[in-house]
Amino acid sequence: MRAVVGAWLFWALLSAGFAALTAIFAKIGVDGVNSDFATFVRTVVVILSLALLLTVTGRWQPFGEVSSRSYAFLVLSGLATGASWLCYFRALQIGDASRVAPVDKLSVVLVALFAALFLGERLSVQGWLGVALIAAGSIVIAVGG
Repeated sequence: MRAVVGAWLFWALLSAGFAALTAIFAKIGVDGVNSDFATFVRTVVVILSLALLLTVTGRWQPFGEVSSRSYAFLVLSGLATGASWLCYFRALQIGDASRVAPVDKLSVVLVALFAALFLGERLSVQGWLGVALIAAGSIVIAVGG
């Protein structure tokens, strides 16, 4: 069991499951609520949950131990996350969750491209085929609904 919990695939599958629930819960939650305010509520819940988790697990880290480079990229990541969430909630408010979520998953395609361009990561031909299939599937769902 420890090997399973320590594997990236275990956590990635949990992430996918929770992301799916996020779309469903958010679609219901934004009904009659300003999407930006809904994003704010979600963000507060995330912050409080993480603070509790860090406290319970004793994993708070002294702020001075984090490099300025790490802070800079974490801030940029936070800004990108906030922008993504704002756009996602707005899309959910006006579109079907079953169409919005797959289009949002085009981020998988963009991550593969950006990782290759900026991080020097390389996918196999089979990996790029998978990326192309994700892109095609997202487009088919968005257009064909």
